Amino acid sequence: MGRFSKDIAKSYRAAGISDRTAELINLRVSQINGCAYCLDLHARKALGASETLQRITLLRAWDECGGLFTEEECAALAIAEAATDLPNPEERIAAVASARLVLSDEQVAAIQWIAIAMNAFNRISILLRHPVKERELS
Repeated sequence: MGRFSKDIAKSYRAAGISDRTAELINLRVSQINGCAYCLDLHARKALGASETLQRITLLRAWDECGGLFTEEECAALAIAEAATDLPNPEERIAAVASARLVLSDEQVAAIQWIAIAMNAFNRISILLRHPVKERELS
């Protein structure tokens, strides 16, 4: 998984997506899927990418937080949710079309890949029952 993760990171960085935004996507997908291991890992990685504890805590309700998340982050989170929940085709198409108003095609594709990869990693961690170790968030 390490090599694949590095390739995904290289791709999203080349598209102009920050590590901070990528970690928000990873966290949101992991919240939806209920992957404790990935939530723990990516909360720490998000903090390391200058994310705030407030935004991590409120991520589940990102669309109710007014201006706390940028327009680009909201578009990325909408794409991540669509890739994870797989709503009806009209809703998926609408989410991507709306995102394209603020993101480039390259950024949309990179965000979709982040979400697709995180969904796969969540399933691996859940099925293999990766343990969560007690530790301080830092």
